Amino acid sequence: MTGTGKLKLYHYPATRSARVKWLLHEILDDDFDVEVVPLYDGVQYGDEYLQKNPNHCVPTLAMPTPDGEQRYVIESGAMVVLLADAYPDKQLAPPPAPLSYERADYLQAIHFASTLADMMLWQIRLHEHLLSSTERDERTIKRYRNKFMREAEPQFKGRLDAHSFACGERFSAADCVVGHDVLWARAYGLCQDDTFTRYVGELFKRPAFEKAFADLSDFSLEVPGDKKQVHSLVTG
Repeated sequence: MTGTGKLKLYHYPATRSARVKWLLHEILDDDFDVEVVPLYDGVQYGDEYLQKNPNHCVPTLAMPTPDGEQRYVIESGAMVVLLADAYPDKQLAPPPAPLSYERADYLQAIHFASTLADMMLWQIRLHEHLLSSTERDERTIKRYRNKFMREAEPQFKGRLDAHSFACGERFSAADCVVGHDVLWARAYGLCQDDTFTRYVGELFKRPAFEKAFADLSDFSLEVPGDKKQVHSLVTG
């Protein structure tokens, strides 16, 4: 990597920042910095954080530059691709060149999981646990649960029926994204097939996975009661 100093991840337990934290542990062990952003307190809507990430969410990855400044990356899929390519010795991604189907398939897995599948899961989470009771829409929940089961889950299952991991017989950075989505889906009663149980079992064996999700007990699906007013003010 260019620049001096450590990479710093702005993180909240079990959210999409966990997939980046997982990959950082795979690559750097513990040699990076983490700052927890208390999402239920609305800190992500403050001016200081918005200067880093105008999308008021996590993850945000701070990258040091040679002149001592910080530059910020704000999309988890981009972070995963960037980091895996930046450390080729870790062999967590097919090389960008020469052109190969393996590279294309790897990128497809990451971008499908971090865009379309994420969107479906986010709509379920938003309407089941984050919005107020007056804003939740049962039709939206049903629509995206059905869409995930019809479209996303079969594609994930097809990959995992064919291979041990998302893109083959070896773990890759794509598994940090696909694996996170599978865990997210299972929390909502989706991806319950034996194929997914086997896959999650393989992920659990990885020391970096254990470190990335060591703070899972600090995560709450529901907005904590004493945070509901603050959360409503910043999301309304």
